[in-house]
Amino acid sequence: MGVTTFTGPIKAGNILDTSGTTLGSDVKNVGFVVMAQSADVEQSTTAATTGIVIPANSTIVEISLLVDTAWSSATTTYTVSLGTSATATELVAATNANAVGILNLTPGTDATRTGVWQDVGTTDVAVWIDSGAPDTTPGAGKLIVRYIQANNA
Repeated sequence: MGVTTFTGPIKAGNILDTSGTTLGSDVKNVGFVVMAQSADVEQSTTAATTGIVIPANSTIVEISLLVDTAWSSATTTYTVSLGTSATATELVAATNANAVGILNLTPGTDATRTGVWQDVGTTDVAVWIDSGAPDTTPGAGKLIVRYIQANNA
């Protein structure tokens, strides 16, 4: 299958400007397209980049981890955390990943993390992952980050 690349950001809608007050006729309805990037990830005690890079001034709207091998540990630390540096905590604090399925990750009630989701900043950011030490078989899955490109530009 072919792939088309746009430099973006991409907007969609059929009424570009508001010239009146009638919805569907003359009120602007253009909005940004939600983008997504994904990467295969594995449980490790060493923080690493995922290969996902979010464009500057973007808003993160969702982060999911599709766990196909549950995170495991002899010390019951089954957590995964995500960030924008090797610290790997700027986006999502340590979250339990000890079961197969979809894990929806959030910034929680942390104002600093929520702020990064609202606007990743003026430069592109790499998404990092960190985990607790694996038992014998490391956990694995697919990380998916959905965002609105250049939403805050």
